[in-house]
Amino acid sequence: MGKNIREVGVVDLVKVGLKVDEAEDFDNILKQLIDGSKGLDPKEIWKELVARKVFKPWHPHGLHQLLYYSVYNDWDASINGPPLYWFPSLDQSKLTNLGHAMEIHGPKFLGAMYKDPFTSFSLFQKFTVEHPEAYWEIVLKEISVKFHEAPKCILDRTDKSKHGGTWLPGSVLNVAECCLLPSSRLRKEDDSVAVVWREDRCDDSSVNRMTYKELRERVMLVANALDTMFSKGDAIAIDMPMTVHAVIIYLAIILAGYVVVSIADSFAAREIATRLRVSKAKGIFTQDFILRGGRKFPLYSKVAEAGPLKAVVLPVIGDDVGIQLRQQDVSWKDFLSCVDYHPGPKYYPPVYRPVDSVINILFSSGTTGEPKAIPWTQLSPIRCAAEAWGHIDMKVGDVYCWPTNLGWVMGPIILFSSFLSGAALALYHGSPLERSFGKFVQDSGVSVFGYGPSLVKAWKNTNCLQGLDWTKKETSNVDDDLWLASKAYYKPIIECCGGTELASSYIQGSMLQPQAFGAFSTATMTTGFVILDELGVPYPDDQPCVGEVGLFPLYLGATDRLLNADHEEVYFSGMPIYKGMHLRRHGDIIKRTVGGYIIVQGRADDTMNLGGIKTSSVEIERVCDGADESILETAAISVSPAGGGPEVLVICVVLKKGFTSQPVDKLKMIFSKAIQRNLNPFVSLVKIVLEFPRTASNKLLRRVLKDQLKHELSVRSRI
Repeated sequence: MGKNIREVGVVDLVKVGLKVDEAEDFDNILKQLIDGSKGLDPKEIWKELVARKVFKPWHPHGLHQLLYYSVYNDWDASINGPPLYWFPSLDQSKLTNLGHAMEIHGPKFLGAMYKDPFTSFSLFQKFTVEHPEAYWEIVLKEISVKFHEAPKCILDRTDKSKHGGTWLPGSVLNVAECCLLPSSRLRKEDDSVAVVWREDRCDDSSVNRMTYKELRERVMLVANALDTMFSKGDAIAIDMPMTVHAVIIYLAIILAGYVVVSIADSFAAREIATRLRVSKAKGIFTQDFILRGGRKFPLYSKVAEAGPLKAVVLPVIGDDVGIQLRQQDVSWKDFLSCVDYHPGPKYYPPVYRPVDSVINILFSSGTTGEPKAIPWTQLSPIRCAAEAWGHIDMKVGDVYCWPTNLGWVMGPIILFSSFLSGAALALYHGSPLERSFGKFVQDSGVSVFGYGPSLVKAWKNTNCLQGLDWTKKETSNVDDDLWLASKAYYKPIIECCGGTELASSYIQGSMLQPQAFGAFSTATMTTGFVILDELGVPYPDDQPCVGEVGLFPLYLGATDRLLNADHEEVYFSGMPIYKGMHLRRHGDIIKRTVGGYIIVQGRADDTMNLGGIKTSSVEIERVCDGADESILETAAISVSPAGGGPEVLVICVVLKKGFTSQPVDKLKMIFSKAIQRNLNPFVSLVKIVLEFPRTASNKLLRRVLKDQLKHELSVRSRI
């Protein structure tokens, strides 16, 4: 049991890294604030600490931990819900995109029940679920979408064979053109900045900038070159880091009426070959090498090994590729030279297509077999932009950075979220794990920053961001979120959770609601879901519970087909009917807390049966990760003993740098106490490993760990 905030003194402050004189000064400030807040509950005390900026981004992380955990020391989450760390003001809420729209339309939609964006948010969200047409009519006027032929309506529900209905029927557009054109309504101008970027480890160089006009001209140049090599409708792959050139190629493929095939640059040749085969790609854009931390890693050689498909190869440095190409392949320079004599190389008439036309083929991670080929239509970018507008509050002038790749869903999401909102996309042409990346984030003025939780663990572990100014920023582990939020005076971290097949998040944070670390505050706008018990029966909407999520099927942007699997079987077969709707499978196990916050417990296939009790591996890992200072991360695996019988719990551990070893018996005792205090299962074995096996998208390969442990237990039983 830790100390209450009123018990924290100078000695505690010194222990977490302050000098004695600093600790005495800080203690005086703290005592004055605490004495003036008698009678206030913990969240009001925390709110006051943050509002007065008592602690600074450069203070030791231990100080932030001490204050947060001591403020909420006596907080009972089972009664009060998760501890809150960020609170929107009423004035702030009215200035957000969604809050402003609610002020205009809320009284019309909700009548006398509408009060203000803060008070009426949940009511408004439920209205959008029941009346999605009304919400989408608003949003389509707020993002940079221009129809060549307008839709007949927002949603056609007449075809009962389509679980998700038909969205924007009859509409025709080119969504890449929408990204590139100015919009007077949004104040998105030709000279507005579209992309900012910096090369690997060029910390002292200026940040590169490209306007929307410059981006449009370069995209159209590439589109003209594409027509010299491919036939309309061809699938064309991109396998390279998410550089400014990759973004230009991506938009050019769509503008010219082709289909992008997204392949992550981390894949081995065999995985590349699978994706090229499934998508029936006719060509591929790639680089000669990948540059990370000043070192070159092969990329073109992997693409060449994957098959004989024609490749256009870009140089990672300079103008000329640094490797011998096959006879059928061409360099980027030679590819562009195809339009040297074109009468108007910087203009291209967009290819307009129906809204449900495929523009991009993405893939699932493929951890359980051949990856699912997931087609995105022109509806998918609209969904991306709508969530950036409504939940992240993306505006013209924002600079959006999320280190990712076009081979994973976040690549296309941040691309469309930025350009359809009139924001600038920030790209770093190097490793996001190094200080140089943090320097780029600072220098480019990033205002909205996205990341995967593993990145934050790495930054926190290496302290590589020390001394940088990230206070312009806007995870998912409570302590990692605390660390990151502390770097920006506790600005809100908007958690998001979704899927490639949804083109979006189904649960997210909101700028109109108080936020809790490691939790989601709401379903996204127009998204409805229920939480199912083990029999597939929905829990009441206001009841705290844990179970598999069942999504309402009316979901603009979600897939209605797969290229290499039965869409109906994957997403609908076996799911219950709820209020006349056939629920859509997503596969997450989620927990609804008191107060309605959502915590993701893991995947349905991550659930373990230990002694007849179903337990989430992710929930066990959440507890074990914070059980001892030596632990970087843990993986909870259930394994059947060699001689048979019920599965037992094994905790695999990766230690932080500096902790070369730890007695496994000591860790077993620590884990057992932590788990039994919070959950129920008994720890049978602890195993320390150097690192966990993961997919290229950083998903933990539990099956690989489980097979390794089964083999080890089998060998032990024979000794």
